[in-house]
Amino acid sequence: MLTPTKGIAPDRALLAVGAQILMELDGPVTVSQAFARLKARRVELGHRSPVSFGWFVLALDVLHALGAVELQDQLLIPRRGDAAAAQR
Repeated sequence: MLTPTKGIAPDRALLAVGAQILMELDGPVTVSQAFARLKARRVELGHRSPVSFGWFVLALDVLHALGAVELQDQLLIPRRGDAAAAQR
């Protein structure tokens, strides 16, 4: 699930979806805004593998476990560089 396998396309692996989410976070956004941005970007890039909201949330869980995002006051906030490393 984290990385591509025979059953999981490279563009659906949780680390790939997490990276796509991070690329769309330019500042604090709601979870629903982040999901809408991800879906729009995937359409632009021509990804054919759908990402459900549940899969999106799993990718957010991975990002949170890695210290790359946090949720404050119902806003998803990206943590960049040293801030994410200091968290661990």
